[in-house]
Amino acid sequence: MESISVFDMLSIGVGPSSSHTLGPWRAANAWIDKLQRLEQFTMVDSISVDLYGSLSLTGKGHATDVAVVMGLLGTDSVTYPIDEIPKTIEAVKTTKTIQLNSEKPISFCFESDIKFNRKFLKFHPNGITFRATLRNGKKVSDTYYSIGGGFIVQQERKRAKRQIERFSLFPYPVEKATQLIEYCHAENLSISELVLKNELSLRAPERIDDKLKAIWNVMLDSMYVGCHTQGILPGGLNVKRRAFETHEKLKGDKVYSNPIEWISAIRNTEVKFRQILKWVSCFALAVNEVNASLGRVVTAPTNGSAGVIPAVLMYYLVIENHDGNFEDIKKFLLVAGEIGSLFKKGATISAAMGGCQAEIGVSSAMAAGALTELMGGTPEQVLMAAEIAMEHHLGLTCDPIAGLVQIPCIERNAMGAIKAINACEMALDGDPKDAKIPLDKVIATMWETAKDMTSKYKETSEGGLAVQVNISDC
Repeated sequence: MESISVFDMLSIGVGPSSSHTLGPWRAANAWIDKLQRLEQFTMVDSISVDLYGSLSLTGKGHATDVAVVMGLLGTDSVTYPIDEIPKTIEAVKTTKTIQLNSEKPISFCFESDIKFNRKFLKFHPNGITFRATLRNGKKVSDTYYSIGGGFIVQQERKRAKRQIERFSLFPYPVEKATQLIEYCHAENLSISELVLKNELSLRAPERIDDKLKAIWNVMLDSMYVGCHTQGILPGGLNVKRRAFETHEKLKGDKVYSNPIEWISAIRNTEVKFRQILKWVSCFALAVNEVNASLGRVVTAPTNGSAGVIPAVLMYYLVIENHDGNFEDIKKFLLVAGEIGSLFKKGATISAAMGGCQAEIGVSSAMAAGALTELMGGTPEQVLMAAEIAMEHHLGLTCDPIAGLVQIPCIERNAMGAIKAINACEMALDGDPKDAKIPLDKVIATMWETAKDMTSKYKETSEGGLAVQVNISDC
């Protein structure tokens, strides 16, 4: 039985895409590590990279080539300074040299040594092959697949098998929502309490808290930065940042100097229903504008859907519960991560496999369920909220204009956040015994829908808005 940690579902990375940016970055890191393990690294004379399928078709818009180079340089996607990336890439382009793992210089042409192939590999739409020629003339290569949310595997799934073995320590292994409910009843635990027990089998409680605080701090920072940054997003579509102006109108004359003071200022702002909608939308837009500009966000469960969960959690902290604290944040993230893992195990969180229902739909379900527990819902109501949120995202396509995570992606985060809150309220007012569709069924339906969806609606920019809208008019 496959078990997935909350910290796999919620991980810190670089925008604009977990599958097209973060995944390839990690794949390049993994390849360098493999060369070193096989004692081939010092013998490398030249390298090249082949991108396949969706990674190729929307790779330019998602900065996949940039991510690959950053990974080959041996940099860490979690800690490398975002502002340094353009300068680092420009140095590679100018010198036509790459410092492999930041230690071994070899010739490298950014434009020709990264090849964009329209061909799809059979195993997964997001394929990437690294090739190296060694000093003795031997050629070696490895193919990785970026399967969504920053997860990477090789076709033989050796890494995945190691993950499963590692997580066999989970005292409460969960594959389906029904099992999750059974454990909660048997142990008289809430979902967050049960998930925490699983996480405690992997790491100390202090470490769990530290990692969750780090995740929330990045979420909060991305909202704060997005709300305080104006201008045009990169990529050529001339998309104007909207969170800044919306935030200026909402905050009025409130004064603050950091994110913590900002939260207090918002709490003291009078809000009515219309303003609540605007605040939630503003939070979500802010995160995904940061993501679209290659900023640092939390994959939740992907970069393209990174704004939903922080926006809904912020809604709870500043509007629903002014006394909200870290314990609330902890519960929310634990529940969200567990719900996300159910979708990953039963369907997919990759837009290249399932369209945008796999990203915004999943993130909305994660946020809906997590909010429901914080609002006092039972485990059954938590899963009911997740089901409602996903049910009304089924069939949502991924059709980004120009392959950029901007239109319609940024607005979809705002819509996903609002739907999550509504799904929570419907679940809290409802009786799970009356529910006609269990969460496991909607997950199975999402996967069947994903398989039926044609490839042009799966992050290829070959259908939908991507072909209906003239880029020159943007």
